[in-house]
Amino acid sequence: MAASGPVADGPAALAEGRWEEARAAFEAALARGEAETGQACFGLALALWWLGENHACVDRYSRVAAERAGAAQVTGVDLNEAMLTVARRVRADIDWRHGDAAALPLADRSFDAVLCQMALMFFPDPIGALREMARVAAPAGTVAVLVPAGLGAQPAYGPFVDMAARQAGPQARSLLDTYFNCGDLDELTRLFGRAGLRVTGNQTHGGTARFGSVDAFVTTEVESTPLRERISAGVYHRIKQGAREVLAPFTAADGTLAAPFQVHVVRARPSPDDVRETPGPFGTQD
Repeated sequence: MAASGPVADGPAALAEGRWEEARAAFEAALARGEAETGQACFGLALALWWLGENHACVDRYSRVAAERAGAAQVTGVDLNEAMLTVARRVRADIDWRHGDAAALPLADRSFDAVLCQMALMFFPDPIGALREMARVAAPAGTVAVLVPAGLGAQPAYGPFVDMAARQAGPQARSLLDTYFNCGDLDELTRLFGRAGLRVTGNQTHGGTARFGSVDAFVTTEVESTPLRERISAGVYHRIKQGAREVLAPFTAADGTLAAPFQVHVVRARPSPDDVRETPGPFGTQD
């Protein structure tokens, strides 16, 4: 069935940063079956992420996917058992599995859509992880990955990392820029090709990361890495002071921070020949 009306507006709303409209359009597309499942699910997840619902995204994304395909057809994988415990409390009817992205505990060619959101940059072997996504995707399925753009494209995060490196030395840069190390779009698409995936599209989206204060931003960025344990209280204090200066253009009169944030989205399909050459732990299913 051809999509029309609000369904067709989903991609346009994403491109223009109209996140509420994009969410509504993709939810409607999935509910009515008027869009390709993989693309629509990923569009919905991206809209939710920009709406600041990244903590709820597992629940919302899984709920809509489960309503569209049935809960038995939705599977989530994480290496962290604590995260899985929370996910199971939120959606007990979803199939949550403990597993490594380098060896997904999933059968070959078993999913119409494989989504990796804000995680590829943390994998020790991103090509191996992409190969696993290709292996478990159906031949006509969609593999979609969302990662932050590089620091050079981040007008708030880039100056912050530069300032922190001046205060705490090279270790600060090596720890704080990990989040952005898949941010070169050309290199990212080459990784897909090396993993046996045929890229069908890529986009860069701009949005805003919001924090209650600059100090809250610094706490999130520094204390989510080992950096806080490796610097003195004095150095940490200077980083907070420096952050207030470099982030001043993005700080409102009430002290809240709206940091511009860009992400890359890459969509691909598996190359059948390469998928067959990469058998997984469950073997190959025809």
